[in-house]
Amino acid sequence: MTRWVLGAFARPSTYRRWAYFVLGGALASPYVLFGAILVPSVVPAASTLPGAVAIGGACMVLALVGTAFLPAVRALEFAAVRELLDDPVPDAAGAASGRARVRAAALFTAHVLVGGVVSVVSLLLPIAFAVAVSVPFTGGFTLGEQNRITVPTGWASAWLPAAGVAALLALVPVVAGLGGAFRRLATALLGLRAADRIARLERQTERLLERARLARELHDSVGHALSVVSIQAGAARRLLSRDPAAADGSMAAVQDAARAALDDLDHVLGLLREDGAAGTTPPRAGLPELPSLLSATRLAGVGVSADIQGDLAAVAPVVSREAYRLVQESLTNAVRHAGKVPVTVRVVVTETTLEITVGNPATGAGGTGRGGRGLRGMRERVDLLGGTLRAGRDGERWVVAATLPTGRATP
Repeated sequence: MTRWVLGAFARPSTYRRWAYFVLGGALASPYVLFGAILVPSVVPAASTLPGAVAIGGACMVLALVGTAFLPAVRALEFAAVRELLDDPVPDAAGAASGRARVRAAALFTAHVLVGGVVSVVSLLLPIAFAVAVSVPFTGGFTLGEQNRITVPTGWASAWLPAAGVAALLALVPVVAGLGGAFRRLATALLGLRAADRIARLERQTERLLERARLARELHDSVGHALSVVSIQAGAARRLLSRDPAAADGSMAAVQDAARAALDDLDHVLGLLREDGAAGTTPPRAGLPELPSLLSATRLAGVGVSADIQGDLAAVAPVVSREAYRLVQESLTNAVRHAGKVPVTVRVVVTETTLEITVGNPATGAGGTGRGGRGLRGMRERVDLLGGTLRAGRDGERWVVAATLPTGRATP
């Protein structure tokens, strides 16, 4: 007990908590003036002392509770708790819901009432201490002009200074204890409930998943475009002097790839804005656009043979988009790691499944391993859709094989 009392004097948090209650006392002043002066002056029944105490006190509490719901008052209480009670609820919701507003108003009301009492005691206790020390030498003290209280002098009243010192010293640990109680109360009233925390974590998880998906979209679309641009720009440079028509075709392919990448970039950056507004150009990714993707890859000088079976438009939009990105990333990896080698693309759409197979000779420096972001992104896409993915060497070829649900209801 002695250690706790002495520790209360040494801890800086004790004096911050004291300041918290002094702030509450300062905030209580206009309410006290309203209940003690304004109400008795306009309400005849409150002109007597009992009426003033009853009616003025009731009006003061009503005014306090009513103003506790004001947004500025809630913001002030949140700031006081954060700065003077060592921020016990760093993830507080800011009193957005109805129940949260009621809890914040209850904390503010208790803060003002208890702060008023602590402030009054803090002001009167030093005066009482001075009186207690002087009484043994003066023999008494006067209340008002005529009411004098006389006490014995000397040793008969020696307990008064001791009581004054004890009361003065007890004020600090008492305020520290009250501050600790209000800190726990703030945690209970302002902190997020378990359901709110779960909902908040779910929203954060959804945002992170969406950002990860957008990062994969950007990586696949821009990566493919840059691979095509790199190859076609090199081809145009070589052909510019001896075959201007072929060089012009290569530059047209560069233009198309760059335009498609800019459209995807505009859409992704629009989704990443704070307002959540998508870009002006919607993404074109989807299995129906697969022939255009294959044509653009062929223009890059890569021989692509395609075997497409089934109705590509019958695949659910989300699956169609992810499947398109899988083919696009596979073609990008083939161009980047194996160069201008023949690539086979096989897409089979059945009633319930979508099978994608992309293969190319495993040549070049990167032909034996592709463990970068592209493969990780493909695995994440397939896992989210509940499919399977196999990527690696199959003899002398590199093969990417994915099986996805079509996402459409079966009859």
